[in-house]
Amino acid sequence: MNTISQKFASLRHNNRRALIPFVTAGDPDLDLTAEALKVLDAKGADFIELGVPYADPLADGPVIQAAATRALKQGTRLADVLEMAQSLTRSLRSPIILFTYYNQILNLGIKNFLQQLVAAGIKGLVVPDLPVEEASELLQQAEAAGIEVILLVTPTSPKQRIEAIAKQSRGFIYLVSVTGVTGMRSEIQTRVKDIITEIRSFTDKPIGVGFGISTPEQARQVIDWGADAVIVGSAFVQRLAEGTSYRRLRAVQDFCGELKTAIS
Repeated sequence: MNTISQKFASLRHNNRRALIPFVTAGDPDLDLTAEALKVLDAKGADFIELGVPYADPLADGPVIQAAATRALKQGTRLADVLEMAQSLTRSLRSPIILFTYYNQILNLGIKNFLQQLVAAGIKGLVVPDLPVEEASELLQQAEAAGIEVILLVTPTSPKQRIEAIAKQSRGFIYLVSVTGVTGMRSEIQTRVKDIITEIRSFTDKPIGVGFGISTPEQARQVIDWGADAVIVGSAFVQRLAEGTSYRRLRAVQDFCGELKTAIS
């Protein structure tokens, strides 16, 4: 099962929903990140989103910003993240989706960046600060390289924009559940249900809901509203930030299991 689209097709065929954990690469260090990826993969993650630390992460809330700051202080760079990923991707069942800001792509050049992703075994790409209106060059080159670029719909996206994103997004459509940055919320906006319905009027591509989901109950809620996948970031990053290495990995393992049970 080589692509994100193929994996979603298999999940849909079996009437299953996807769990997509997010971790910040390099927090507390890349060795623990690698162990976390193995734990998540073994515990039932269907895909894993791997965040590249960035100094000015506009879409990230305080938990992920703090993790990125710690990773950068450790000296974690994109090349290190991809080297770590390359050592793991062949042994992981879960396809890896890279989450990075557009400036890091421009610094390398789109073609060179995509070649490095392919070499590392990365299957998908999320670029939160790249609007659909400016995404055509990356989308075209990524498609040629076999990398699926996942575009984001927000609660404030107008209908025309949702239609354009639904048409151009690859792999799945990333629905941001809240206005603003990532982070743990006490409740999920009910508008998410309406946006899922609106996206469905344009496409049958899978829809993953993220930003602000931090409990098994919230994960179940968005699945009940019709999402194909739930994306959980800050709650995993928080668990990887506290305690001994063993406790961090155990907390991630247990939480992944709770989420998987909730959406099954």
